[in-house]
Amino acid sequence: MSKIRTAVIGAGKMGGLHSRIYSQLDSVELVAVVDSDLTKAQASAKAYGGRACSEVTDILNAVDAVTVAVPTEFHAEIAEPFLSRGIPVLMEKPLAATLEEARHLLQVACAHGCILQVGYSERFNPVIQAMKRLDFTPRFIEAQRVSPFTFRSTDVGVVLDMMIHDIDIILSMAHSSVRDVQAVGVNILGEHEDVANVRLEFENGCVATLTASRLAMKSQRKVRVFSEQAYLSLDNLEKTGITISKTANIDMVQKIRGALNDEGELDLQALDWTELVNIENLDIDEREPLMLEQEAFIKAVAEQSRPEVSAEDAIAAMELAEKIVNKIAEHKWEGSDSAAISAEYFK
Repeated sequence: MSKIRTAVIGAGKMGGLHSRIYSQLDSVELVAVVDSDLTKAQASAKAYGGRACSEVTDILNAVDAVTVAVPTEFHAEIAEPFLSRGIPVLMEKPLAATLEEARHLLQVACAHGCILQVGYSERFNPVIQAMKRLDFTPRFIEAQRVSPFTFRSTDVGVVLDMMIHDIDIILSMAHSSVRDVQAVGVNILGEHEDVANVRLEFENGCVATLTASRLAMKSQRKVRVFSEQAYLSLDNLEKTGITISKTANIDMVQKIRGALNDEGELDLQALDWTELVNIENLDIDEREPLMLEQEAFIKAVAEQSRPEVSAEDAIAAMELAEKIVNKIAEHKWEGSDSAAISAEYFK
């Protein structure tokens, strides 16, 4: 079977990561690295293979699939020539700078029967993958994603830069439409929000809270999930997770319920809760999320199948992110003039 010819558009940090992984996949041939700064493209091509180009038009007839890892504002412009030729695209998140552009890219992809996968790499985090294998219905989800400022993705706020990953994950878990959105955010360094907190209510009753900051002292990526079947605590950064389920001693749990409802006699103070539940470490695959993401993309290209994270998924996340950003803009801070945040930050 012949190798799939790929190229990476963009030779920045993410583009370099994609190029490295393509160079490691046996089923792929990295034929080119493209960047408007030819020096950057040459450095990446020297490290990972392929030829260096400064124009997308140089490779349109030389590839079977491409990864686009350029600033968000250029996503639509770069991707459309490939999609219109039926060349599959793996787009770094978010799909586009605006919903209008994102929907247009989906339309072009559908019109040409072309695969368009979006790079929400956290879907491929081994912790999230392990969680997906569990059978539970979430009732409450808490996601926290904070990190020091990297001075990357400054063209968008923290909602589209960081929180979008957790938005995508939560939408895939809740399996319900959003009924209500409450959000607050603060601009510190630029025109976009750098810190945000969100509360979501879904039609099926599930509730989720999300916090994102790119001004933290250290990085944290944690998700907690409460359900009737189990409690999950996940650390996406450390790649660890535990589940606590009541199935270990369901009969005793039922007796406790009865005692709490004054339906039976039981010395609750003599009980050790940890002995009544099953506490397990999640079985975590240590493989790199971006490697799993690229393998899934190449598999979809080879089999002409629906990608793991589709453009429809990405648009749903973008639609919710837009609602969140609008809610942040609507929020009015109260208090003394010295404590208030200027409304100009939200314009």
